[in-house]
This record gives sequence, C-alpha cells and structure tokens, in this order.
Amino acid sequence: MSIPSTYDIIVIGAGPAGQKAAVQGTKAGKRVALIERERGIGGSCVYRGTIPSKTLRESALQLDRLRRAGEAFRFSLKPDTQIATLLSRLEDVVQAHDSFMSRQIRRNGISLFHGQARFLSEHTIEMQTVDGAQQQFMADTIVVATGSRPRNPEEIPVDHEHILDSDSLLSMMYIPRSLAVVGGGVIGCEYASIFALLGVEVTLIDRAPHPLQFMDRELVEQFIKGFEQRGGHYLGGQHIEQVRWNEVAHVATKLSDGTIVNSEKMLVALGRQANVDDLNLSAAGIMVSHKGVIPVNQFCQTNVPHIYAVGDMVGAPALASKAMEQGRRAVRHALNLPIGDAASTIPLGIYTIPEMASIGLDEVGARERYRDPLIGRAKFEEIARAQISGAGHGLLKMVADPAGARLLGIQVVGDSATELVHLGQLALQSGATIESFIDNVFNFPTYAEAYRIAALDILGQAAKIRTAKAA
Repeated sequence: MSIPSTYDIIVIGAGPAGQKAAVQGTKAGKRVALIERERGIGGSCVYRGTIPSKTLRESALQLDRLRRAGEAFRFSLKPDTQIATLLSRLEDVVQAHDSFMSRQIRRNGISLFHGQARFLSEHTIEMQTVDGAQQQFMADTIVVATGSRPRNPEEIPVDHEHILDSDSLLSMMYIPRSLAVVGGGVIGCEYASIFALLGVEVTLIDRAPHPLQFMDRELVEQFIKGFEQRGGHYLGGQHIEQVRWNEVAHVATKLSDGTIVNSEKMLVALGRQANVDDLNLSAAGIMVSHKGVIPVNQFCQTNVPHIYAVGDMVGAPALASKAMEQGRRAVRHALNLPIGDAASTIPLGIYTIPEMASIGLDEVGARERYRDPLIGRAKFEEIARAQISGAGHGLLKMVADPAGARLLGIQVVGDSATELVHLGQLALQSGATIESFIDNVFNFPTYAEAYRIAALDILGQAAKIRTAKAA
C-alpha cells in the first residue's frame, strides 16, 4: 500500500454540502481533497432530486400559463405526452450546472477524486476506484457529506416500473393518467402538486391529518385548497395496509379504513435514508442513531470532534440550502473562523404548487415563547401584482412581538413565495422593526407590497391594544 496522501481537510461527497465545505476550506488557504463516488459531481440534488424535479415543475407551470393565456390558443396536453418532452431542458440545465461546479472546483484548487470512500481510522480514509485501485488519504479535519437515498419500507414492493420512488419516478416514459403518492413530506407534496397541475388524477396519502407537519398550518391549508382545486385529493390519517400491482393496469392500495385506491402508478415518498452503510464509520468511532442518521451538535461535529457530518445524513429537512450552509459552517468551525448566526435564520423553501416558504418563528412558535404575538396578514388577492399575474391565491404572514414592534418571523404561500421570503430574512438578520416596512417605498406592482400590508395590519392591532389599555 502506498503512503497516504496528506491534506488539511478531506470532504467525502460532492453534493451541495460537500462542495460548499470544500470551497470554504480552500478559501481559507487549506489543502482540500474532495472524494465523490459518482462519475459526475453535484450528488442526488443535480441528477435525481432538486434539479430534475424543479425542471419538471417549471414545465408544468409554463403549460399552466399557456392554458390560462386564453381559450383562443385551444391548448391542451396530449394524452400520450412523454415525460422526456417535459424534461427536454433538463440535460441543458444539468450540463450547465455540472460545468459551473467543475470550474468552481478547479478555480479553487480543490483536489477531486472519484471512488468509494471508507474510514480506516479517525484520520485515515481509503478510496477504491471502479477499477479496483486503492488510495489512502489522511487529514486533520474530515467532513462527511454522502447524502441520502429514498427510504422504501419492506411492506411496499417498489419495482421502479409501476411502484416508484423519488429516484426512479422520472424514469416513467409517459405521464400517467393517475398517481397515488404515499407520504406527505416535502418530496411527496411537491410531486403530487406538479402532477396534479399536469392534469394527472393524484391521490396524496399520509398518516398525519395534514401534510408538511413542520410548516405553518394556515399555509398548509392554503396548499391543500390549491391542490384539490386542481383535481388532487388528500387522504390524511391513513395507514397503508397493502400495496400490489394487479399485473394488468393499476396499483391497488388498501388503506387502514378499508378504502382501496387504484392508480396507474405509485410514488413512495416516505423520507430519506442516510448513506452511511459503506463508510465503515465504526473504524473512526462515529456514532449512528437508531434512525440511521449521524448525530451532530450545532456546529455539525460528530461525537469525534474533528469529524463533521453535514446535509441529508444528519436528518430532516433534506434541503439543499440547509446542506450548503452546514458545509460552510462546519469548515469555518473546524478552522476557528467566525461563523455568524445564520443557522438561526435558514429559510425553508417548499416547491409545491403553490409554493411555500418560512423563516424565523411561525405563529405557533411565537405563541409558545411570547404568549400573545401579533400576526399580520396580507392576502395576495389584495395585491395588484397577484391580480395581474392571475397566479391564484396566496398569503404572507408576518409575526411580531406582543408590542407589534419587532419582527419574529415570516411565512408565505403563493406565487414567488420562495423568493419573497428572502426580504424577510434580511429584515430578521438586521433587526428591522415592523415600522420599517411602512417607512420604505416598494415598487408597484410587486409581491413585496405584501410586507407593507402585513405590517400595517400589525400596527393597526397594536394601536387598538394601546387604546383599549388606555380606556
């Protein structure tokens, strides 16, 4: 065996979290080795997750805009439309993204290796390439960012043809006439709403009475309303009793209340499973929880202080934005660099249709901490930009302290929600007051006007409270 190559930092996994960790390391002047088992770089985010699903989503939205543009076009989707037709831009998007990431890695002087990595000790990594060659690496700091894969329960026979998971869903040749989606998390809700917009008869099934349990209930109710207006159907409080392909035409799903759901295809979206099996973590003494994720502290340190774990493998929510920030923060902590407090204000963006976004405290969290927070609401139907776009209903909720002075959080559902939330993010990070949204002039017409309307709602409530106390 050759002498191990020595680096300051080894990053395992070139997905969003691993890339940011590696770039941060070289920006700080360190020698960084990035080990990726796949041929390309970018991980599931680029090839099976975020990029493909958002490309399909954009195609669905464009088709919907054509439909709504006027009856003169007499536009309708052909019943035998191939999935590939709707993903025609995907190859260009992936190539552009891959090219950008490759340039970024080269520009920053990161040493990129392709192979399967495993721990030999708490400072030594062994990599095996596809042709069987082995190479060893040593480093003071190691960042594990190997991502996750779909979690498919044994009781559901995923065959990747009729019963699919999120990695194989887009391998379908044609858009199905009907689709059952099992799981009311981010992936399940995003795909359910996309296919509903494409005219597919979608049934979304989940154990919980409402999907997306971690999101503001009022936003989720708006999502379900929009989903069902497009022909989707949500079945909450249901357990899966049995799933089987009838060998002819449909997947039969028996639910706990006896309901039988027949669908041409099924998507199983019951969460993600961390990719830890091949890492030989025990050789480094790294603990894995009973849920199969690696426990970490607020700095993403594992129980072995110089080994960090970031991204999907430390648990939900599996968001690329969260993973990127964890990668950056982990390396900055390892190098004793200032970290900042951005971890407390990482936004959530859910690309359902309509989309949802959240940052800071929601209404429930604010009531637990402040008892009587003030909640300002701006309905999109009151906003000229939303009326012009005809993009449907939406809502922006602004959460303030009981005096109506300090901003605590923002939640948005509707068109452009995932963009709009960043204005609230900057306001939170800068300690903006509610009145600052009144003092600033917003372009007209814009969705950002919703901030001013919600702020006026809060200030109006605060004035009434002061008047009542003075009486």
